Amino acid sequence: MCTERRTETLGFTLIELMIVVAILAIIILVAYPSYRDQMVKTRRAEGKAVLSSAEARMERCFTRFSAYNNAACTGIFPLNSENGWYQVTTSAVNATSYTLSAAPQKSQAVDDTLCGTLTLTSTGIRGQSGTGTNCW
Repeated sequence: MCTERRTETLGFTLIELMIVVAILAIIILVAYPSYRDQMVKTRRAEGKAVLSSAEARMERCFTRFSAYNNAACTGIFPLNSENGWYQVTTSAVNATSYTLSAAPQKSQAVDDTLCGTLTLTSTGIRGQSGTGTNCW
């Protein structure tokens, strides 16, 4: 009578575990930079939104007071975005023109070196302090 021994392995071997860890590391190395880029773009959209909101306020002031440099118009600045990623300030404000600047704050200032500070003038000219070409 021949008796066979059955041995069942429970769990994982060290080699199998190391293969899984290596695969996860590769996935993370590929996915994390894309995730960071998307976060920067999302925060930049917040900066553009707060600039548009400030532009609308300035235009309402001009309609009401016939000048951009009225104290009621410029008294709202500096203006922070909803989550605090950008702060909008005014410069070159006179009766007929203005320039709005949205400066990145917190980690956005470090992460978004491509676009940097976003600008918007009373004539609708959009710009940025960085070298990026697709900021707007």
